[in-house]
Amino acid sequence: MNEPGAAQRATAFAPASVGNVAIGFDILGFAVDALGDRVTATRRAAPGVVIDGVSGVAGELPRDPKRNTAGRAVLALADALHLGFGFEIQIDKGIALGSGLGGSAASAVAAVVAANALLDAPCSRLQLLKFAMQGEKVASGSLHVDNVAASLFGGLVLTVGIDQPRVKQIPIPAGVRAAIVHPHMFLSTKQARALLKGSVELSDFVWQTANLAGFISGCYTDDLDMIRASFEDVVIEKQRQALIPGFADVRRDALDAGALGCSISGAGPALFAWAQAEHADEVLAAMRVPFERLSIGVDGWVVDIDSPGARVVA
Repeated sequence: MNEPGAAQRATAFAPASVGNVAIGFDILGFAVDALGDRVTATRRAAPGVVIDGVSGVAGELPRDPKRNTAGRAVLALADALHLGFGFEIQIDKGIALGSGLGGSAASAVAAVVAANALLDAPCSRLQLLKFAMQGEKVASGSLHVDNVAASLFGGLVLTVGIDQPRVKQIPIPAGVRAAIVHPHMFLSTKQARALLKGSVELSDFVWQTANLAGFISGCYTDDLDMIRASFEDVVIEKQRQALIPGFADVRRDALDAGALGCSISGAGPALFAWAQAEHADEVLAAMRVPFERLSIGVDGWVVDIDSPGARVVA
C-alpha cells in the first residue's frame, strides 16, 4: 500500500555527457545540458519494472528491462531496496545511441532519478550512481562511471572506484566553454572498447598520468596554460581515432582556431574541445569543416561546462 500523499508519477531529465575528457579514461566526464533524455516513472502495485513506451531519436530499444539501460537501472534500485511495489517507465530519447554523448548513461540516470522521486524514503545521489552504473553496463559491457556520474551530478566530475565510488566535482576556470560536434554516424561503445589494448607502455603511462594531474591542477588554479599543455590523450585516442573519419583534421583545426584541447567524446564519434568563450564559436565552426568536406552531416553546440545534472522536471 502506498503511503498517503506519496508521489505516483515523476519525469526526470538527464543531460548528455562527454566521457574520458581525453586524459581521464573512465574516470572523468562533464555534463552537456544542451541535450538529454527524459524518463517518466509511474508507481505500480506489482513489483518489477515494465517499459511502457519509447520515443525520441533512438529508434527501437529493448522492452525487456534486463536488456534496457533504463530498465536495468531501475531494477537494480528496486532489488537493492526490496520494494513492495514496481514501476512503469516511459523513455523519451533526446540523445542518439552510438553518438559518444552518453546516451545509454542518460537513460539510466533519468530512470533512477524519476523512480527515486516516487520512493517514500529517497536514496542519496551516490546510491543512485551505483544503480545507474548497472544500467550503463548493459550498453557498454563493463562497469564504468564517467558518463553516468557527469550526467547525474553535473559539471566536470572525477569518480574514483567502482564498488565504492568517490565523486568529486572539479571546478571549471571562468570563461571556459566546450565546443562539441556530432558527425552523423554510429559507433558502438562495445566495439570501441573491444579494440583497446590490454596493456600500456610505461612511457605512455607516465605521460598520461602527468597530463591528468596537470589538467586537474590547472582546473583548480585557473591555469589555462597548464590545461593546454596537459590536454592530450596519449593512450586511448591514438587507438580509436581511425574509427572517426577526419579526426586528425578536426583536432588540428580546433587547435589552430584557439582551442585549449580537442579529443574524442567517450567512445566517439562525437568530438569535443575546450576553449575560452571568445574563441568557442570559431572553434566550433572549424571543427565542422572537415566533416562537411567529407559530406558527413554534423550537429554542433557550444555549451557551458559547469552545467546542472539530472533533475525532476515534472
